[in-house]
Amino acid sequence: MTRLVIFTTHPIQYQVPWFRALAAEPGIELDVVYSYVPAAADQGIGFGTAFSWDIPLFEGYRYRVLEAKHLPASVPQFARRWARGIGAALDEIKPDAAMILGWQEISLLQAAFACRRRNIPIVLRGESNAKRQRPQHVQKLHRQFFKKFDAFLAIGKSNAELYKLAGVRPDRVFTAGYCVDNMRFAAGAEKLRAERVNLRRKWSLSETATVMVFVGKLEAKKNVMHFLEALAKARRGGTEVEGLIVGTGEQSSTAKAFVAEHALPVAFAGFLNQSEIVAAYVAADALVLPSDYGETWGLVVNEAMATGLPAIISDRIGAAHDLVSDGVTGLVVPFGDLNALASAMAALSDNVDQRTQMGTAARQRVMASYSIAHAVTQTHVVLDYLGRAGGAVSARL
Repeated sequence: MTRLVIFTTHPIQYQVPWFRALAAEPGIELDVVYSYVPAAADQGIGFGTAFSWDIPLFEGYRYRVLEAKHLPASVPQFARRWARGIGAALDEIKPDAAMILGWQEISLLQAAFACRRRNIPIVLRGESNAKRQRPQHVQKLHRQFFKKFDAFLAIGKSNAELYKLAGVRPDRVFTAGYCVDNMRFAAGAEKLRAERVNLRRKWSLSETATVMVFVGKLEAKKNVMHFLEALAKARRGGTEVEGLIVGTGEQSSTAKAFVAEHALPVAFAGFLNQSEIVAAYVAADALVLPSDYGETWGLVVNEAMATGLPAIISDRIGAAHDLVSDGVTGLVVPFGDLNALASAMAALSDNVDQRTQMGTAARQRVMASYSIAHAVTQTHVVLDYLGRAGGAVSARL
Protein backbone atom coordinates (compact mmCIF):
# COMPACT_ATOMS: atom_id res chain seq x y z
CA MET A 1 0.00 0.00 0.00
CA THR A 2 1.38 3.42 -1.00
CA ARG A 3 0.29 6.42 1.01
CA LEU A 4 0.02 9.27 -1.49
CA VAL A 5 -0.71 12.90 -0.71
CA ILE A 6 -1.71 15.30 -3.48
CA PHE A 7 -1.39 19.06 -3.02
CA THR A 8 -3.48 21.33 -5.23
CA THR A 9 -4.86 24.84 -4.90
CA HIS A 10 -8.62 24.21 -4.76
CA PRO A 11 -11.26 21.70 -5.89
CA ILE A 12 -11.27 21.63 -9.71
CA GLN A 13 -14.01 19.83 -11.60
CA TYR A 14 -11.53 18.10 -13.90
CA GLN A 15 -9.24 16.79 -11.15
CA VAL A 16 -11.80 15.36 -8.74
CA PRO A 17 -12.77 12.30 -10.87
CA TRP A 18 -9.08 11.33 -10.95
CA PHE A 19 -8.83 11.72 -7.17
CA ARG A 20 -11.94 9.59 -6.74
CA ALA A 21 -10.54 6.87 -9.00
CA LEU A 22 -7.18 6.89 -7.20
CA ALA A 23 -8.90 6.60 -3.83
CA ALA A 24 -10.68 3.47 -5.08
CA GLU A 25 -7.41 1.77 -6.10
CA PRO A 26 -6.45 -1.17 -3.86
CA GLY A 27 -2.75 -0.22 -3.79
CA ILE A 28 -3.14 3.48 -3.00
CA GLU A 29 -4.14 5.27 0.19
CA LEU A 30 -4.91 8.83 -0.93
CA ASP A 31 -5.16 12.16 0.85
CA VAL A 32 -5.81 15.40 -1.06
CA VAL A 33 -4.79 18.70 0.50
CA TYR A 34 -6.43 21.90 -0.77
CA SER A 35 -5.00 25.35 -0.13
CA TYR A 36 -8.50 26.83 -0.05
CA VAL A 37 -12.10 26.40 -1.23
CA PRO A 38 -13.34 29.42 -3.23
CA ALA A 39 -16.67 31.08 -2.56
CA ALA A 40 -19.09 31.35 -5.49
CA ALA A 41 -18.01 34.95 -6.16
CA ASP A 42 -14.33 33.97 -6.24
CA GLN A 43 -15.08 30.95 -8.42
CA GLY A 44 -16.76 33.24 -10.91
CA ILE A 45 -13.82 35.61 -11.40
CA GLY A 46 -13.18 35.75 -15.14
CA PHE A 47 -16.52 34.10 -15.93
CA GLY A 48 -18.49 37.26 -15.26
CA THR A 49 -20.91 35.52 -12.89
CA ALA A 50 -20.75 33.94 -9.45
CA PHE A 51 -21.32 30.18 -9.42
CA SER A 52 -20.49 26.83 -7.87
CA TRP A 53 -19.86 23.71 -9.92
CA ASP A 54 -23.00 21.56 -10.03
CA ILE A 55 -21.24 18.21 -9.80
CA PRO A 56 -19.97 16.61 -6.55
CA LEU A 57 -16.46 17.81 -5.70
CA PHE A 58 -15.92 16.35 -2.23
CA GLU A 59 -17.25 12.80 -2.50
CA GLY A 60 -15.38 9.52 -2.81
CA TYR A 61 -11.96 10.51 -1.48
CA ARG A 62 -10.32 11.84 1.68
CA TYR A 63 -9.37 15.52 1.74
CA ARG A 64 -8.57 18.43 3.98
CA VAL A 65 -8.48 22.20 3.49
CA LEU A 66 -5.62 24.27 4.87
CA GLU A 67 -6.03 27.60 6.60
CA ALA A 68 -5.13 30.49 4.30
CA LYS A 69 -3.23 33.64 5.23
CA HIS A 70 -4.03 36.51 2.85
CA LEU A 71 -1.52 39.26 2.13
CA PRO A 72 -2.42 42.75 0.86
CA ALA A 73 -3.40 43.35 -2.77
CA SER A 74 -0.07 45.15 -3.28
CA VAL A 75 1.64 41.73 -3.13
CA PRO A 76 1.86 39.90 -6.50
CA GLN A 77 -1.09 37.56 -6.91
CA PHE A 78 1.16 34.49 -7.02
CA ALA A 79 2.29 35.14 -3.43
CA ARG A 80 -0.88 36.68 -2.01
CA ARG A 81 -2.36 33.54 -0.39
CA TRP A 82 -0.10 31.52 1.91
CA ALA A 83 -1.15 28.21 3.43
CA ARG A 84 -0.86 27.30 7.08
CA GLY A 85 -0.58 23.77 8.43
CA ILE A 86 1.24 22.00 5.58
CA GLY A 87 3.87 20.53 7.87
CA ALA A 88 1.29 19.37 10.40
CA ALA A 89 -0.73 17.71 7.63
CA LEU A 90 2.33 15.86 6.35
CA ASP A 91 3.31 14.74 9.85
CA GLU A 92 -0.19 13.38 10.39
CA ILE A 93 -0.61 11.70 6.99
CA LYS A 94 2.96 10.31 6.90
CA PRO A 95 2.90 9.81 3.10
CA ASP A 96 5.24 7.55 1.18
CA ALA A 97 5.09 9.99 -1.75
CA ALA A 98 3.66 13.39 -2.60
CA MET A 99 2.37 14.90 -5.82
CA ILE A 100 2.26 18.66 -6.39
CA LEU A 101 -0.17 19.88 -9.06
CA GLY A 102 1.69 22.83 -10.50
CA TRP A 103 3.58 25.86 -9.23
CA GLN A 104 1.18 28.70 -10.03
CA GLU A 105 0.59 29.66 -6.38
CA ILE A 106 2.93 30.06 -3.43
CA SER A 107 1.13 27.38 -1.40
CA LEU A 108 2.26 24.72 -3.88
CA LEU A 109 5.87 25.80 -3.46
CA GLN A 110 5.36 25.69 0.30
CA ALA A 111 4.17 22.11 -0.03
CA ALA A 112 7.13 21.12 -2.20
CA PHE A 113 9.66 22.56 0.27
CA ALA A 114 7.86 20.98 3.23
CA CYS A 115 8.04 17.57 1.54
CA ARG A 116 11.68 18.07 0.65
CA ARG A 117 12.56 18.88 4.25
CA ARG A 118 10.97 15.58 5.28
CA ASN A 119 12.72 13.63 2.53
CA ILE A 120 9.37 12.65 0.99
CA PRO A 121 9.68 11.74 -2.71
CA ILE A 122 7.78 14.25 -4.85
CA VAL A 123 6.12 14.03 -8.26
CA LEU A 124 5.39 17.25 -10.14
CA ARG A 125 2.35 17.50 -12.41
CA GLY A 126 1.94 20.96 -13.89
CA GLU A 127 0.41 22.50 -17.01
CA SER A 128 3.14 24.77 -18.42
CA ASN A 129 4.64 23.77 -21.74
CA ALA A 130 7.56 24.47 -24.06
CA LYS A 131 5.58 26.15 -26.82
CA ARG A 132 6.74 29.66 -26.01
CA GLN A 133 10.27 30.92 -25.51
CA ARG A 134 11.04 32.08 -21.98
CA PRO A 135 13.65 34.61 -20.80
CA GLN A 136 16.95 33.20 -19.59
CA HIS A 137 16.25 34.03 -15.96
CA VAL A 138 12.95 32.08 -16.09
CA GLN A 139 14.70 29.10 -17.65
CA LYS A 140 17.27 29.18 -14.85
CA LEU A 141 14.51 29.32 -12.24
CA HIS A 142 12.87 26.29 -13.85
CA ARG A 143 16.13 24.34 -13.77
CA GLN A 144 16.59 25.08 -10.07
CA PHE A 145 12.97 24.47 -9.14
CA PHE A 146 12.68 21.17 -10.99
CA LYS A 147 15.65 19.85 -9.00
CA LYS A 148 13.30 19.66 -6.02
CA PHE A 149 11.35 16.82 -7.64
CA ASP A 150 12.05 13.15 -8.05
CA ALA A 151 9.71 12.43 -10.97
CA PHE A 152 7.34 14.22 -13.32
CA LEU A 153 3.90 13.22 -14.54
CA ALA A 154 3.50 15.19 -17.76
CA ILE A 155 0.10 16.11 -19.18
CA GLY A 156 1.31 15.93 -22.79
CA LYS A 157 4.21 16.18 -25.23
CA SER A 158 5.01 19.86 -24.86
CA ASN A 159 4.74 19.73 -21.07
CA ALA A 160 7.22 16.85 -21.06
CA GLU A 161 9.49 18.83 -23.39
CA LEU A 162 9.54 21.73 -20.92
CA TYR A 163 11.01 19.46 -18.24
CA LYS A 164 13.57 17.94 -20.59
CA LEU A 165 14.71 21.36 -21.85
CA ALA A 166 15.29 22.28 -18.21
CA GLY A 167 17.69 19.35 -17.85
CA VAL A 168 15.39 16.76 -16.33
CA ARG A 169 16.48 13.25 -17.28
CA PRO A 170 13.99 11.67 -19.72
CA ASP A 171 13.69 8.52 -17.58
CA ARG A 172 12.14 10.63 -14.82
CA VAL A 173 9.40 12.04 -17.01
CA PHE A 174 6.25 9.94 -17.31
CA THR A 175 3.11 10.93 -19.19
CA ALA A 176 -0.54 10.73 -18.21
CA GLY A 177 -2.43 12.69 -20.82
CA TYR A 178 -4.54 15.53 -19.44
CA CYS A 179 -8.12 14.36 -19.13
CA VAL A 180 -11.70 15.00 -18.15
CA ASP A 181 -14.38 12.54 -17.09
CA ASN A 182 -14.86 11.19 -20.63
CA MET A 183 -17.58 8.76 -19.68
CA ARG A 184 -19.77 11.47 -18.17
CA PHE A 185 -19.50 13.63 -21.27
CA ALA A 186 -20.00 10.71 -23.66
CA ALA A 187 -23.02 9.38 -21.77
CA GLY A 188 -24.53 12.84 -21.53
CA ALA A 189 -24.13 13.35 -25.26
CA GLU A 190 -25.77 10.03 -26.11
CA LYS A 191 -28.71 10.88 -23.87
CA LEU A 192 -29.24 14.22 -25.61
CA ARG A 193 -28.51 13.17 -29.20
CA ALA A 194 -32.20 12.81 -30.09
CA GLU A 195 -32.77 16.40 -28.87
CA ARG A 196 -30.24 17.95 -31.26
CA VAL A 197 -32.84 19.76 -33.37
CA ASN A 198 -34.64 21.10 -30.31
CA LEU A 199 -31.37 22.27 -28.81
CA ARG A 200 -30.60 24.20 -31.97
CA ARG A 201 -34.02 25.76 -31.90
CA LYS A 202 -33.45 26.78 -28.28
CA TRP A 203 -30.47 28.85 -29.39
CA SER A 204 -32.08 29.97 -32.69
CA LEU A 205 -29.59 27.98 -34.76
CA SER A 206 -30.43 26.54 -38.17
CA GLU A 207 -31.20 22.84 -38.39
CA THR A 208 -29.11 22.47 -41.55
CA ALA A 209 -26.12 24.80 -41.11
CA THR A 210 -22.78 23.66 -39.73
CA VAL A 211 -22.43 25.01 -36.20
CA MET A 212 -19.03 25.89 -34.74
CA VAL A 213 -18.97 26.16 -30.95
CA PHE A 214 -16.58 28.28 -28.89
CA VAL A 215 -16.39 27.31 -25.21
CA GLY A 216 -14.53 29.27 -22.56
CA LYS A 217 -14.17 32.50 -20.67
CA LEU A 218 -14.49 35.49 -22.98
CA GLU A 219 -11.04 36.77 -22.09
CA ALA A 220 -8.07 37.98 -24.09
CA LYS A 221 -6.06 34.76 -24.25
CA LYS A 222 -8.91 32.74 -25.77
CA ASN A 223 -9.50 35.17 -28.65
CA VAL A 224 -13.22 34.89 -29.16
CA MET A 225 -12.91 37.75 -31.65
CA HIS A 226 -10.70 35.58 -33.86
CA PHE A 227 -13.51 33.03 -33.81
CA LEU A 228 -16.08 35.61 -34.87
CA GLU A 229 -13.92 37.31 -37.49
CA ALA A 230 -13.01 33.98 -39.10
CA LEU A 231 -16.64 32.85 -39.04
CA ALA A 232 -17.60 36.08 -40.83
CA LYS A 233 -14.90 35.44 -43.44
CA ALA A 234 -16.12 31.87 -43.99
CA ARG A 235 -19.66 33.10 -44.51
CA ARG A 236 -18.53 35.76 -46.97
CA GLY A 237 -16.88 32.93 -48.87
CA GLY A 238 -20.23 31.17 -49.22
CA THR A 239 -19.98 28.67 -46.34
CA GLU A 240 -23.23 28.03 -44.48
CA VAL A 241 -21.75 28.15 -40.99
CA GLU A 242 -23.18 29.47 -37.74
CA GLY A 243 -21.71 30.01 -34.29
CA LEU A 244 -22.52 29.15 -30.70
CA ILE A 245 -20.58 30.88 -27.93
CA VAL A 246 -20.60 29.30 -24.47
CA GLY A 247 -19.14 31.49 -21.78
CA THR A 248 -19.07 34.96 -20.33
CA GLY A 249 -16.35 37.40 -19.49
CA GLU A 250 -14.71 40.73 -20.15
CA GLN A 251 -15.08 40.53 -23.94
CA SER A 252 -18.80 39.69 -23.93
CA SER A 253 -19.99 43.16 -24.95
CA THR A 254 -17.36 43.47 -27.69
CA ALA A 255 -18.31 40.08 -29.11
CA LYS A 256 -22.04 40.83 -29.05
CA ALA A 257 -21.49 44.20 -30.71
CA PHE A 258 -19.49 42.56 -33.52
CA VAL A 259 -22.21 39.97 -34.08
CA ALA A 260 -24.88 42.67 -34.23
CA GLU A 261 -22.84 44.90 -36.55
CA HIS A 262 -22.18 42.09 -39.03
CA ALA A 263 -25.57 40.40 -38.63
CA LEU A 264 -23.92 37.08 -37.89
CA PRO A 265 -25.99 33.99 -37.01
CA VAL A 266 -24.25 33.49 -33.68
CA ALA A 267 -25.98 32.52 -30.44
CA PHE A 268 -24.69 33.40 -26.98
CA ALA A 269 -25.51 30.64 -24.50
CA GLY A 270 -23.86 32.39 -21.57
CA PHE A 271 -22.22 30.41 -18.78
CA LEU A 272 -23.18 26.72 -18.75
CA ASN A 273 -22.33 24.59 -15.74
CA GLN A 274 -20.94 21.06 -15.97
CA SER A 275 -24.35 19.37 -16.10
CA GLU A 276 -25.49 21.75 -18.87
CA ILE A 277 -22.53 22.11 -21.20
CA VAL A 278 -22.95 18.78 -23.01
CA ALA A 279 -26.04 20.23 -24.69
CA ALA A 280 -23.87 22.79 -26.49
CA TYR A 281 -21.58 20.09 -27.85
CA VAL A 282 -24.54 18.04 -29.06
CA ALA A 283 -25.97 21.07 -30.85
CA ALA A 284 -22.62 21.76 -32.58
CA ASP A 285 -20.58 20.10 -35.32
CA ALA A 286 -17.06 21.15 -34.28
CA LEU A 287 -15.26 23.03 -31.54
CA VAL A 288 -13.14 26.07 -32.35
CA LEU A 289 -10.51 27.32 -29.88
CA PRO A 290 -8.13 29.98 -31.30
CA SER A 291 -6.27 30.71 -28.04
CA ASP A 292 -2.74 32.03 -27.59
CA TYR A 293 0.11 30.63 -25.47
CA GLY A 294 -1.89 31.34 -22.31
CA GLU A 295 -3.96 28.22 -23.08
CA THR A 296 -1.55 25.74 -21.54
CA TRP A 297 -3.78 22.83 -22.57
CA GLY A 298 -7.47 23.49 -23.32
CA LEU A 299 -9.59 20.88 -21.54
CA VAL A 300 -12.70 21.97 -23.43
CA VAL A 301 -11.06 20.16 -26.36
CA ASN A 302 -11.18 16.96 -24.30
CA GLU A 303 -14.82 17.63 -23.46
CA ALA A 304 -15.80 18.17 -27.08
CA MET A 305 -13.89 15.13 -28.31
CA ALA A 306 -15.50 12.91 -25.68
CA THR A 307 -18.86 13.85 -27.19
CA GLY A 308 -17.62 13.00 -30.70
CA LEU A 309 -16.67 16.43 -32.07
CA PRO A 310 -13.51 17.30 -34.01
CA ALA A 311 -11.69 20.49 -33.02
CA ILE A 312 -10.11 23.39 -34.85
CA ILE A 313 -7.44 24.92 -32.63
CA SER A 314 -4.46 27.25 -32.88
CA ASP A 315 -0.93 25.90 -32.86
CA ARG A 316 -0.17 27.73 -29.60
CA ILE A 317 -2.56 25.64 -27.51
CA GLY A 318 -0.99 22.97 -25.33
CA ALA A 319 -3.28 20.24 -26.69
CA ALA A 320 -2.17 20.89 -30.28
CA HIS A 321 -0.51 17.77 -31.71
CA ASP A 322 -1.50 15.75 -28.63
CA LEU A 323 -5.27 15.69 -28.87
CA VAL A 324 -5.50 17.34 -32.28
CA SER A 325 -3.56 15.64 -35.05
CA ASP A 326 -4.04 17.80 -38.11
CA GLY A 327 -6.41 16.15 -40.53
CA VAL A 328 -7.08 13.19 -38.21
CA THR A 329 -8.93 14.40 -35.11
CA GLY A 330 -9.33 18.00 -36.21
CA LEU A 331 -7.36 20.85 -37.73
CA VAL A 332 -4.48 22.91 -36.32
CA VAL A 333 -4.08 26.43 -37.71
CA PRO A 334 -1.40 29.10 -37.17
CA PHE A 335 -2.31 31.43 -34.34
CA GLY A 336 -3.83 34.68 -35.55
CA ASP A 337 -4.16 33.57 -39.17
CA LEU A 338 -7.81 34.39 -39.70
CA ASN A 339 -7.77 33.23 -43.32
CA ALA A 340 -6.48 29.82 -42.25
CA LEU A 341 -9.07 29.65 -39.47
CA ALA A 342 -11.87 30.59 -41.88
CA SER A 343 -10.63 27.99 -44.38
CA ALA A 344 -10.60 25.32 -41.67
CA MET A 345 -14.18 26.16 -40.76
CA ALA A 346 -15.17 25.97 -44.42
CA ALA A 347 -13.34 22.66 -44.88
CA LEU A 348 -15.21 20.97 -42.06
CA SER A 349 -18.48 22.58 -43.08
CA ASP A 350 -18.21 21.41 -46.68
CA ASN A 351 -17.15 17.83 -46.00
CA VAL A 352 -19.59 16.06 -43.69
CA ASP A 353 -17.92 12.66 -44.10
CA GLN A 354 -14.51 14.01 -43.16
CA ARG A 355 -15.97 15.84 -40.19
CA THR A 356 -17.72 12.69 -39.00
CA GLN A 357 -14.57 10.59 -39.38
CA MET A 358 -12.55 13.15 -37.44
CA GLY A 359 -15.16 13.22 -34.67
CA THR A 360 -15.04 9.45 -34.36
CA ALA A 361 -11.23 9.47 -34.28
CA ALA A 362 -11.28 12.28 -31.72
CA ARG A 363 -13.53 10.33 -29.39
CA GLN A 364 -11.37 7.23 -29.76
CA ARG A 365 -8.23 9.20 -28.94
CA VAL A 366 -9.45 10.69 -25.67
CA MET A 367 -10.99 7.42 -24.59
CA ALA A 368 -7.75 5.53 -25.20
CA SER A 369 -4.98 7.81 -23.94
CA TYR A 370 -6.53 10.86 -22.30
CA SER A 371 -8.77 9.21 -19.74
CA ILE A 372 -9.13 8.89 -15.99
CA ALA A 373 -8.27 5.19 -16.26
CA HIS A 374 -5.02 5.96 -18.10
CA ALA A 375 -4.13 8.67 -15.57
CA VAL A 376 -4.61 6.16 -12.75
CA THR A 377 -2.43 3.61 -14.53
CA GLN A 378 0.34 6.13 -15.05
CA THR A 379 0.10 7.26 -11.44
CA HIS A 380 0.86 3.67 -10.45
CA VAL A 381 3.79 3.66 -12.88
CA VAL A 382 5.37 6.79 -11.42
CA LEU A 383 4.81 5.58 -7.85
CA ASP A 384 6.43 2.26 -8.75
CA TYR A 385 9.39 4.20 -10.11
CA LEU A 386 9.76 6.07 -6.83
CA GLY A 387 9.59 2.78 -4.97
CA ARG A 388 12.34 1.26 -7.11
CA ALA A 389 14.44 4.40 -6.60
CA GLY A 390 14.29 3.79 -2.86
CA GLY A 391 12.78 7.05 -1.73
CA ALA A 392 13.82 10.62 -2.47
CA VAL A 393 16.41 10.66 -5.23
CA SER A 394 19.60 12.46 -4.27
CA ALA A 395 20.68 13.56 -7.77
CA ARG A 396 17.33 14.51 -9.18
CA LEU A 397 18.41 15.78 -12.62
